[in-house]
Amino acid sequence: MAATGTKSNTAGACWHCHAASSGGHFCSDCGKIQPLAPGTGFFAFFGLSQKLQLDAAALDDLFLKLSWKLHPDNFATAGAEERSLSLERASQLNDAYRTLRDPVSRVEYLLLRAGVRKEGQTKQQTPPELLEEVFELNEWLDELRTARQGTADGELSELRHRLRTAQRSFESRLGDVDAQLQDAFAAWDAALDAQAGEPQRAALMARMNEILNRRSYIRNLVASVGNELAEG
Repeated sequence: MAATGTKSNTAGACWHCHAASSGGHFCSDCGKIQPLAPGTGFFAFFGLSQKLQLDAAALDDLFLKLSWKLHPDNFATAGAEERSLSLERASQLNDAYRTLRDPVSRVEYLLLRAGVRKEGQTKQQTPPELLEEVFELNEWLDELRTARQGTADGELSELRHRLRTAQRSFESRLGDVDAQLQDAFAAWDAALDAQAGEPQRAALMARMNEILNRRSYIRNLVASVGNELAEG
């Protein structure tokens, strides 16, 4: 995410002392806060590669250190340029941290940046291996909605039992999908270490996108059943 509304360092020089930029948050010569280079992403914001198996504690530590260094209070008596940059950078820091801290939002961000995943992507197809179960689940949901109109309590109780069983089954599948996602993270990180070519990285991204779509579909099923059961 590039800085906006401030001077840029597109020439690779500090806006204040004009020393060659090191690409960090601060000028190595004069110590002034610097604009982010155009196109800087959340991984680069923290000085990280695009690996997906992040150490949460290490990320927390980076966040706290940068929060202290970039906090606007530190620039209360600075010039307008630095005050503006610090306010902007503090907001960017929080956005980057929230995104990278969660494994799912982390991989979604990576895929969005690469153009593999679309923002607000909602179209989901039923995974082929779930077609029969989803068809049966939808029948039970329809029966439950109809039964609420006056069917005997015994039938309602049986339908709720079936739906709770189905919900637990899909929750278990969600756990399996999360395990697949972690395996995909490991494969992606290994590919980066091996400096894999574009075809291999593209295939891994497509695989992760597929897993995310399946995860989103199953998560929505679990939530849908939970909402119906909550209505009684």
